[in-house]
Amino acid sequence: MDSLISAAARALAAGDPLGALNRIALRGDPAALALRGIAMAQLGEHPRARDLLRAAARGFGSHEAVARARCMVAEAEVVLAMRDIGGSPRPLALAAATLDAHADHANALQARLVAARRLLLLGRLAEAQAMLAQLDTHGLPPALAAVAALSAAELALRSLRIDAARTALDGAQVAASKAGIPVLLAEVEEARAVLDRPAARCAAAGNAQVLRLGEVAALLASDTLVIDACRRGLGAGGTWRPLARRPVLFALARVLAEAWPGGASREALIARAFRIRRPDETHRARLRVEIGRLRAVVAPLADIAATAQGFALQPGDGCDVALLEPPIDGDGASLVALLSDGAPWSTSALALALGASQRTVQRTLAGLEAGGQVRAVGGGRARRWLAPPLTGFTTILLLPAALPIR
Repeated sequence: MDSLISAAARALAAGDPLGALNRIALRGDPAALALRGIAMAQLGEHPRARDLLRAAARGFGSHEAVARARCMVAEAEVVLAMRDIGGSPRPLALAAATLDAHADHANALQARLVAARRLLLLGRLAEAQAMLAQLDTHGLPPALAAVAALSAAELALRSLRIDAARTALDGAQVAASKAGIPVLLAEVEEARAVLDRPAARCAAAGNAQVLRLGEVAALLASDTLVIDACRRGLGAGGTWRPLARRPVLFALARVLAEAWPGGASREALIARAFRIRRPDETHRARLRVEIGRLRAVVAPLADIAATAQGFALQPGDGCDVALLEPPIDGDGASLVALLSDGAPWSTSALALALGASQRTVQRTLAGLEAGGQVRAVGGGRARRWLAPPLTGFTTILLLPAALPIR
């Protein structure tokens, strides 16, 4: 490695992409192309960075397996920033194995961190947790240690383990301070700010208040029967019943929670759950069937009693009922939450993250675009979607997640 390449690499490690480009901008050898690609990525020019890294990987010969593997890891990180998350994770896993075989453990760990962050974006929290648990983060360079701690903090936040998130953020702060990279320090501060922002609205017995993530976690761990409109389910005392795939039952539970401690009329339940304004006997019969199904779901936690006008929730042991609502409403709330990270998303990536069909995502985006909540850039296969950052609250509870809330 010549002196200019070494100097450029040191500049990139210190977060100075312009300083690196000043040394290698006119060079076309594979090592220079790789460093130019990393510099362009740090400057936010992700498509150009990806092209440069691919050209560098092609330029390295078959006997330079480590250099090619490093290019693949850097490209995977760029692709993640572009939200192009639909590809196979196998090439990145092979690159990590190659780096481990040649004792380049730091870059191998970076490859696995990229894979874990991809899983977090997709809401596959159990898989991300298993991957992060296998990583040995001792003796890492400060910048990489900060990224590892930030990934652990995001996993803890997404699964509402607030104490674990604070511990991970403390570690990220220490590591980022040692690295001295302004962008990394800003990312840690932004992650810390999430804990102090409103995360949801809570309505209980006619009283409404705004809750932060720590208060949400405490509410879900209490004996209060919580109907969670953020993650579409209900629970109490650590017991969780998901209803995301049973929208009619969730709609009924939500109306009953809104009416508690009183009851909800049959007309109100039918109107909200079935979207029918003028019910007849068939709708009332269907309501009895659906209430029976909901009663079976909530049986360990509460009862649903019939009243003269309709039905009422009766939680066990004199417990309260609370309705947890997201900070933003609407069918596209989770989609807006994903887009609010400021990165451009394709419809295929959004569909993959949300577990929905691409056509469903396209229809929702069309409605959000008409309302001015999102905008499209580019056209055809290059079209990407953006939304302005949401200020004043956090969308953690709206992001896709696979782990049950504990």
